[in-house]
Amino acid sequence: MNKKAVVLVSGGLDSATTLAMAKHQGYECYALSFNYGQRHAIEIKSANEVAKSVGALEHKVIQLVGLGDIGGSALTDASIEVPHQLSSENSSEIPLTYVPARNTVFLSLALGWAEVLDAEAIFIGVNAVDYSGYPDCRPEYIQAFQTMANLATKKGVEGGMIKVETPLIHLTKAEIIQQGISLGLDYSRTVSCYAPDELGYACGLCDSCVLRREGFAAAKLADPTRYSKG
Repeated sequence: MNKKAVVLVSGGLDSATTLAMAKHQGYECYALSFNYGQRHAIEIKSANEVAKSVGALEHKVIQLVGLGDIGGSALTDASIEVPHQLSSENSSEIPLTYVPARNTVFLSLALGWAEVLDAEAIFIGVNAVDYSGYPDCRPEYIQAFQTMANLATKKGVEGGMIKVETPLIHLTKAEIIQQGISLGLDYSRTVSCYAPDELGYACGLCDSCVLRREGFAAAKLADPTRYSKG
């Protein structure tokens, strides 16, 4: 029997690379995306294109607009402007683009689907090197969630495990891009921007755009991102 994995796919560069890596490792991949009230919802279209191109067996999109109702983030609350300066990873201040409890909610639902599928793993593209300072992208957080998953699942109670895999967590953005290119990923399909226009063109100014552009430069590769001319 082939091993199975649920892969969180946002439509961005990191999650696309994570999906390609899971596929390369021999997993039957089940892509999972969320419409959570994000202003950059065009990423769902990108996630679908990535899932198809990489060969996911299924792409499920769960409607979670309640996260938008909670607000508290520049990504879900239209009254909070997306910042146009790169956050320092050494800063103790959590960026305005942090979405409260997002990865906890996403991973919990991925865990539920993994149980239904009898999957061995959940892949998530969190990163602790070139990142924007989100508390739920740290190794300590993933370790804590893994402990909870072992306690909260039928497989865990029966002596097995649904492993939370984070293949990008210690890679630089350039290394992530190089991994994806080596696996044949077409990054022009991905959307990383926090505030793209209605056609999917990136702003070029937000944290995510800056990290992405610097990653391609460091990898000495052409950046295929479509940037807005506005």
